[in-house]
Amino acid sequence: MSNPSLLILAGDGIGPEVMTEVKKIINWYGEKRDMPFDVSEDLVGGSAYDAHGTPLHDDTMAKAQEVDAVLLGAVGGPQYDSLDFSVKPERGLLRLRKEMDLFANLRPAQCFDALADFSSLKKDVVAGLDIMIVRELTSGIYFGEPRGIIEEGNERVGINTQRYTESEIARVARSAFEMARRRNNKVCSMEKANVMESGILWRDVVTEIHQAEYPDVELSHMYADAGAMQLCRWPKQFDVIVTDNLFGDLLSDAAAMLTGSLGMLPSASLGAPMANGRPKALYEPVHGSAPDIAGQGKANPIACVLSFAMALRYSFDQGAEADRLENAVEKVLADGLRTADLLGEEGAQPVSTSEMGDAIIAALDASL
Repeated sequence: MSNPSLLILAGDGIGPEVMTEVKKIINWYGEKRDMPFDVSEDLVGGSAYDAHGTPLHDDTMAKAQEVDAVLLGAVGGPQYDSLDFSVKPERGLLRLRKEMDLFANLRPAQCFDALADFSSLKKDVVAGLDIMIVRELTSGIYFGEPRGIIEEGNERVGINTQRYTESEIARVARSAFEMARRRNNKVCSMEKANVMESGILWRDVVTEIHQAEYPDVELSHMYADAGAMQLCRWPKQFDVIVTDNLFGDLLSDAAAMLTGSLGMLPSASLGAPMANGRPKALYEPVHGSAPDIAGQGKANPIACVLSFAMALRYSFDQGAEADRLENAVEKVLADGLRTADLLGEEGAQPVSTSEMGDAIIAALDASL
């Protein structure tokens, strides 16, 4: 039986730095847990544009379709701001999502006890927070047609179209209900059915899927703006939130900051099952390329490390090993180790990107 395969696309800015620490952990699993991975590497984003004149080469896209999972760092940087929209670094990531049909974006917002003071909310509001936002990723207003900027009379008009089919809503709803069954059996669906026809359809289809296939899961509905308010008021009322592409983009970023630092948050984008039964999958930290600190050893690798933990859980059926890695991260944080984005509390021990990676490895060793 062949080893599971990973394609690493480190990308731009701090992407290569945080990915270096993940590669140490991948090697640790091969050496210490007899879990070898077949790892290949390639370019995406600005680095791919510099090499090939495109943010994602066709050969790289073909590799991504063949492997068990893709692990991505970050894309973008100010040197690419003047490029045509069609070749901006972010277009490489969007192409991966679209052509791999990664329709379900999993964005956990988890607040480790050691970091509860970093949230802008009161400690009792966020301590122990563990929610999952399931965002539809390949349709909606970001992909709908018609779109563009046109001339109408004597002024320009910007057009974007919110469009969803029943099947697109149904498949992401199923992903959310399946996720809820693995967690606390509770889903809140968020849309704007009060002002948008697409929201009415969204609510109808989610309700139909619930009644027909997942009656054991508790389902509630909430308007997305009210959901944003409730995330800031009492986020622990939620477990799994399912929502569309636009609202998912906004709500998941809001939820991310409840935890205190974007440098802590992973994500997974999942598609339909492949021939081996595993879903097509791309894992990436929520943070951007942070070009202002690139190459300085200041980047927090934890979001990228936890993205690999999600790969262990959702692509490779290694839930116990995912727990092991997440517990190792929690251990180093409880010990007071902090990268630059987490400094500020008394008694914190400043560490570099590589020192944080080494500390996680040491915690993994101690778990054996």
